[in-house]
Amino acid sequence: MRPNIGKAILGGFVGTLAITLMMYKVGPMMGLMKMDIAESLGKTMGMGWMVGMILHFMNGTIIFPLIYAFPLYRVLPAGPTARGTIWGVILWLLAQLIVMPMMGGGVFSAKMGGMMTAGGSLIGHIVYGALLGVIAGSAEAPASAQRPGVRAA
Repeated sequence: MRPNIGKAILGGFVGTLAITLMMYKVGPMMGLMKMDIAESLGKTMGMGWMVGMILHFMNGTIIFPLIYAFPLYRVLPAGPTARGTIWGVILWLLAQLIVMPMMGGGVFSAKMGGMMTAGGSLIGHIVYGALLGVIAGSAEAPASAQRPGVRAA
């Protein structure tokens, strides 16, 4: 059992849009240090801002929702919203322990505003995961498991 892939990708897109808007608009309004993920990803890849933004949206819209829908959905506890939120927190931990240090920001954003920045990132990842979970919804049996005229339980 897994959620509908199309819905998971839509949820990933909506979640990525939300976290991106939070990063560029809400964070600075709250006095958090500006975090430009597109610029950071672009620099890390030796390319520009646009390539960084494309990578950011590819990760959030396609890669992370597919990981959520296939290997993780059936092992994460609770309902869709909680599952998505847990996945968002896992992504945040990976970002803070691996990605941020690779991009020069330090563990838990120590070199980019510290715990305030890490906390803002946590909120963004929770919103991303919750939206992914809500939109992806509950699991459904794969099409191959459904027989014509027989309802899935």
